[in-house]
Amino acid sequence: MNIILFDDARRDNLYPLTLMRPVADIRFGILTIREKWEHYFGVSTSSLTEPYLSQKFPVIKKPDNILINGSICPTPALMAAIKALRPNQALAQKENIIAIRLTEEALRSGSDAYLQSVEEVETTLEYLEIANSWDIFALNDQAIAEDFVLLTKGRKSQKLSKTNHFCGDDIFIEKGAVVEFATLNSSTGPIYIGKDAEIMEGAMLRGPLAVCEHATIKMGAKIYGATTIGPHSKVGGEVANSVVFGYSNKAHDGFMGNTVLAEWCNIGADTNVSNLKNTYDTVRLWNYPDQTFVDTGLQFCGLIMGDHSKCGINTMFNTGTVVGVNCNIFGAGYQRNFIPSFQWGGTAGLTNYEMKRAIKVATTVYKRRNLEFSQMDAAIFETVFNLTNKNQKL
Repeated sequence: MNIILFDDARRDNLYPLTLMRPVADIRFGILTIREKWEHYFGVSTSSLTEPYLSQKFPVIKKPDNILINGSICPTPALMAAIKALRPNQALAQKENIIAIRLTEEALRSGSDAYLQSVEEVETTLEYLEIANSWDIFALNDQAIAEDFVLLTKGRKSQKLSKTNHFCGDDIFIEKGAVVEFATLNSSTGPIYIGKDAEIMEGAMLRGPLAVCEHATIKMGAKIYGATTIGPHSKVGGEVANSVVFGYSNKAHDGFMGNTVLAEWCNIGADTNVSNLKNTYDTVRLWNYPDQTFVDTGLQFCGLIMGDHSKCGINTMFNTGTVVGVNCNIFGAGYQRNFIPSFQWGGTAGLTNYEMKRAIKVATTVYKRRNLEFSQMDAAIFETVFNLTNKNQKL
């Protein structure tokens, strides 16, 4: 059975987080959505996404294909319903297409005409999905809980050192993780410490929390749930209900709440993110398709930051701020609530971040992690840069 995870029209609501990746590669809970489906089905998956991403994320077509909506998370019941689909059937809920079973011929036609003859099977099954960028932190508690059960069922945790203080029984430590002289409270939700992660002395962790493989929690950090620290990320200071995709750093003091950081971001020392208005009103956040600020319905909402963006020391982000891909933000005072991709500057004004300079920085950052910034990565940079130049609000 060949599994293809597809992007639907809602991917634009998830900008800037989907400018550099398919929807399924968003980290939500402990795992990415792709990793969740691969764990359930026991097979590798591919993506049906935007053309400019398809070289790095190519679609693999076979005689029998099941296309699954990349914004939807699996459950045992949902997987069973998808497996039961016959060719040319689609599993749907209201206006959402959850999954479609198609032949290779139908996929290769490059036309949507086949959808008119697809038989829809309606379902009332419950599942987690991300339709907007803020869903990633707002629903992260449930996502962590589900992934915790998925990853730890039938397995035994590594022993927690006696130097630590802990409360609750939902703590799972993977092999190679180092946790010493820390405080862990899982009475409010599970705590998952990934392979070769490190929790330094004096850190205070409160679940639900995921610290993924090779991530580091710095000394004296205060981490509140529901928070995910992605692979190879370093986090210090005070963090609450935030999701860090991976390879991003907020290594120093400063508060960050109700926030999503994509990959390769860096938050300068003593940077603070406001996540609550003094008026206690619900927060409005920039929406790319509507080209305006929309009401999230949330009282707590901080920062959404795209890949490769960075900020200087003592940067202040206002409640409900969106920063695009590849920005370098600095300067005194609160930054504006929306900063398009490839911008350099801050409160004193913004200029375009030169492509050559952006690629040079990304290449250097990758080398520090023993990775290669490829030509495919550079091509995606250039496409997003050109899209931004055509539409200054991207």
